Amino acid sequence: MSTIIIHKGSAADLRQTAELLNEIIAIGGSTAMTKPMSRDELEGWLMADQDCSTWHVAMTEDGIILGFQWIGPWGDLPPEACGIGTFVKAGRTGLGIGSKLFDATVQAAQTLGYTWMDAEIRADNQGGLAYYQSRGFEDYKRRTDVPLDDGTLVNKICKRYDL
Repeated sequence: MSTIIIHKGSAADLRQTAELLNEIIAIGGSTAMTKPMSRDELEGWLMADQDCSTWHVAMTEDGIILGFQWIGPWGDLPPEACGIGTFVKAGRTGLGIGSKLFDATVQAAQTLGYTWMDAEIRADNQGGLAYYQSRGFEDYKRRTDVPLDDGTLVNKICKRYDL
């Protein structure tokens, strides 16, 4: 595999990022999202509240986005905590993309003043659970029968990473 380049996400990355995310949503099972997101919807999520959130993309030298990671306020987390979401192109997991993104995300979270990160992972997402465990996240809470936007009920495991 060629060199993986990590940089802060920008508007120029949104089209490819939406395509990557929508492919993951269409496959199902690894994200709580069940409906495709438009570029504009994704921009509203990833680029909102830039004083307290940020995102990074991993791409090839020729500009193909392989994954992205977002942090920011989420749900009922306290102000010292941020949520984290990680998305890697289908078929490209296990190649170090998430590890490289996480290194940039940890620095960004500290710069934004967070003291810990929360990852909420579907209990049936073995890849996601393994990824966050391998980064040093520890289970701290379980949520049962969480409704997805299509009405499906799933269980979630909340993992914490202290910065």
